[in-house]
Amino acid sequence: MSNDPRSSAPLVLCVEDESNIADILVAYLQRDGLRTAYARDGVEALGLFRRLEPDIVLLDIRLPGMDGVDLLKTIRSESDTPIIMVSALADDLDKMLSLRLGADDYVVKPFNPAEVVARVRAVLRRTVRSDPRPASPDAPLRVGCLEIDRRAYVARVVDGENGESQALPLTLTEYRLLAYLADRPFHCFSRNTLIEACLPESDALDRVIDSHLSKLRRKLQDAGCSDLIETVRGIGYRLCPKS
Repeated sequence: MSNDPRSSAPLVLCVEDESNIADILVAYLQRDGLRTAYARDGVEALGLFRRLEPDIVLLDIRLPGMDGVDLLKTIRSESDTPIIMVSALADDLDKMLSLRLGADDYVVKPFNPAEVVARVRAVLRRTVRSDPRPASPDAPLRVGCLEIDRRAYVARVVDGENGESQALPLTLTEYRLLAYLADRPFHCFSRNTLIEACLPESDALDRVIDSHLSKLRRKLQDAGCSDLIETVRGIGYRLCPKS
């Protein structure tokens, strides 16, 4: 499969310092119709990530220079691009740390490269919009019973039967948290990620985020939209809209 930059196939950035493993992964990914780019270390990978804007990253944890965890944190501070972590360690703590920092999946070596390709395809299906036209940043965001007007900084609960809506009496911080969670439904965000994204000017602690989300949940419940925000024990929070 050619890596023609004009191709519309998703681009996978493979970050792996062991060339034999990288060669196998790249070959399987290309055989499945995906475009690929390859980096041997974290610094090179970050440069390629910023230049190529890949659709997904396959990221080894153990890398020379900037390791995979540091690169994961850097990418997450800039982008929501899906990331699958790869590690030779079947360590639950390693896995939990990666997922807590924003990884979308985790693969342990030795692995079946065909399974890795299947994981890549699955993550892309979950995270890439089927409509290739980007949504206008001013368009209202509809997620389940929620409608978020990003121009007016207003969130509403919409009744699916009659179409009537009720504006939520949110503070600015509560609105930011709800909009951030709603922008990637079902994705789990750590408390630190939510602080950096929604309270960047503050020195807030984890318990401050917990307090804001507790108040937000009560307001959603009062509007008839309960159980929308889930706590993921030991990691953070996610928004799970009901169909």
